[in-house]
Parts: sequence; structure tokens; C-alpha cells
Amino acid sequence: MVEGLTRGSSFFRRHARRRPWLVFLLPSLCVLGLIAGWPLLRTIYFSFTDARLMNLSQARLVGLQNYAYLWQDPLWWQVIRNTLTFTTISVFLETIFGLILACVLKQNFTGRGALRAVVLIPWAIPTVVSAQIWAWMYHDIYGIINHLLVSIGVLNQGVAWLGGGKISLTAAILADVWKTTPFMALLLLAGLQMIPQDYYEAAKIDGVHPLKVFYKITLPLLKPVLIVAIIFRLLDSLRIFDLIFILTSNASDTMSLSIYARQQTFDFQHMGIGSAASTCLFVCVSCVAVFYLLINTQERPHARPKY
Repeated sequence: MVEGLTRGSSFFRRHARRRPWLVFLLPSLCVLGLIAGWPLLRTIYFSFTDARLMNLSQARLVGLQNYAYLWQDPLWWQVIRNTLTFTTISVFLETIFGLILACVLKQNFTGRGALRAVVLIPWAIPTVVSAQIWAWMYHDIYGIINHLLVSIGVLNQGVAWLGGGKISLTAAILADVWKTTPFMALLLLAGLQMIPQDYYEAAKIDGVHPLKVFYKITLPLLKPVLIVAIIFRLLDSLRIFDLIFILTSNASDTMSLSIYARQQTFDFQHMGIGSAASTCLFVCVSCVAVFYLLINTQERPHARPKY
């Protein structure tokens, strides 16, 4: 027995020397498994039961009944459309504006450091605070947005931006773009600074047009960082909760997947249905993460740009 224990310890030490990263990651993985893994498994389990929030001990297995309920619920499909619309438009706009902002901040000009600090202010403000700020700005009577638009003649009277319909979802998208564009700009600026300046100097000597330099040099070399930034924002947007909930609460026109899961779980006490909705959201987020991993494993070092 002693010989077996000695052999096992030597095997562990030998593999620990070969893979030291495993030794350092193991404590973190154990903590992560306890904090995130166990609640996730419980949520998946409850999604197959008729659990009520106030009486979880008497939950009974009902198979796919909760998922069938989601399939037949018109609000569920509207929530999916809201979430996909919000995610697609907000991430697209944040990527475009973030790339433009990163290109501007990369240039050498007086006050660049101060401008970089100012640009990060929206990202530094907590989401709850920024959402409340935008809620007051969108107010149909006292909001500054209506006041300015009426003053310059764009509107004849104030608009209830958060009153429902597509305009409410548009208002939430604009607030999210203002909040998270600096995050995209910061990531893309870091990627731009890693591109060797030799490429730009060679293109300048050859007389290449700046737009062609952007499409032939900047974008290809920025692609890995751009993909990471987009994936991060996709994951956050799919799980959006606080911004929309503060702006429009449980309004069906703007309800996201996370808000729907919260409503079913806490407002209606349907722990099983809420867990099923949360599980579906987890599957969507996991698919995005797996897609990123597949792209990352297929990524190859870029050759010298040709223009």
C-alpha cells in the first residue's frame, strides 16, 4: 500500500512538472465549480420539475413540460426577438463607433490623454446609475431629450420614449451603445497599438491611399482582437438585464431573456419555468462561447499584408 501511494505521488509530481499551469488553476477551478457549477446544475434540474419558489422541497419531475410551455408561450418568442434585436443592433453600433473612436484615440494630438480618460467615463459609471440617468433623460415631460428636440423644432411635443413599442427598444439600445462603446474602443485601441508601425510606414512610402491601408492592413491585423471584443459584447448583450429592467421594468416590448426568467421565477413563483428559461439562455451563451473557441483554434498568424 505504501508503495502504491509513493507511486501515485510520484506520478502526480511528474505530471505537475510537465503541466505547472494545472497546479495553479486547480484551486480556482474548484472554487468556480462550487460557486457556478452547483447552482447551474440545480437550475437545470429544476427546469425538469414543477418546483414553486416557496416550496422547492416538494418539486416533482415533469420531464419537458416546462420547455413545452415555453414553446407555446407567445411572450417567450417575443422575448427572443427582443433579445436578438437588441443584441444585433447594439453590438453592431458599438463595434462601428468603438472602431472609429479607437482610430481617433490612436492618433497623436494635444490632449489625447485627457480625451481617453473622458471617453471611459460612460463605461466607469455603474449600469444601474447610467440607466437611471437615461430614464430621466427619456422622461416625456421633464426629460432633456424632449426639451432639446422640441426647442430645435424636430418634435412638436414630447414623446414617451419608454411608453412601449419599438421606440422603447430603440431607446434601450441607444442607452446601451452610449454605455458600452468605450469598452469596445478600449479593446480595439489595445489591438491597434499592437500593430507594427513598419506596415504603415511602408504603405506611406508606397503612396497607398489611407482607406486602402485601413482595409488591407488595419482590419486584417485587428481581426483577432475584433473577434474577442465582439464575442464579449455578444455574451453581455444576450444576458442583458439591469439596463432594460430599470428603463422599462417588465414591459413585454423590451423584455429580455433574463427579465423573463426573473419574472417567471420571482413574480409568478414558477421556479420550474424560470429555470427552463435560464437553461435556454445558458445554452445560447454557451453556443456563442463554443463558436469563439472554434474560431480561435482555427486562427493562424497573419502574413505580411499585401496591398
